[in-house]
Amino acid sequence: MQHQDDLDIRLARVRTNFAEHLGARMTLATPDRVEFEMKVTSFLANTNGVLHGGAIMGLADNVGGVATILNLPENRNTTTIESKTNFMRPVRMGETVRAVAEPLHRGKTTQVWQTQIMREDNKVAAIVTQTQLVLEWRDRPD
Repeated sequence: MQHQDDLDIRLARVRTNFAEHLGARMTLATPDRVEFEMKVTSFLANTNGVLHGGAIMGLADNVGGVATILNLPENRNTTTIESKTNFMRPVRMGETVRAVAEPLHRGKTTQVWQTQIMREDNKVAAIVTQTQLVLEWRDRPD
């Protein structure tokens, strides 16, 4: 059960303010897979009435960051150093998207995560691949 305790501690480190701002909520969190859901509202839509690309990228960045944190050693943190998004299909207002992140690489200095943004019909709306830098985390001096 020690492994679950460690996972709970790592989850407690996850700051979800930005995800909450987007209306996204975590539905699954393991070291091998993280999932969020987000309803497409008018706040997140572009002028065509579909999910804005920036909202897709923001959601995926948050999901990939959470996934990385769940795989970090103690006293380490992360920041995104590269992100690439392929947009495939629109997502209309009122739909709920599911973001699923899985690892492509989990190294000592970087991690690479691929997040699929799925529509309600289970078709891929976007794929985001991001590289996370592993940082030694020090508190800032006052």
